[in-house]
Amino acid sequence: MKYKKQKLRNNLFLLRAEKRWTQKYVAEQLDVTRQTIHALEANKYSPSLILAFEIAHLFGKNIEEIFSYDKNSEEEV
Repeated sequence: MKYKKQKLRNNLFLLRAEKRWTQKYVAEQLDVTRQTIHALEANKYSPSLILAFEIAHLFGKNIEEIFSYDKNSEEEV
């Protein structure tokens, strides 16, 4: 069975890899745990708006360059 699920996605892994930063380093800069960074990269966690802005600032990007929202994505149950 398919249903529509709203989904926030990001390219945090690619941005981090470009800078050769570890998850631990990014977590320390943002004052969150490494597990939070892992969950964000796996699209298993949606950040607060404040954290999204902090991530964008850390990478020198606009939020839209890191996060995308697809309200029409479908997933199987």
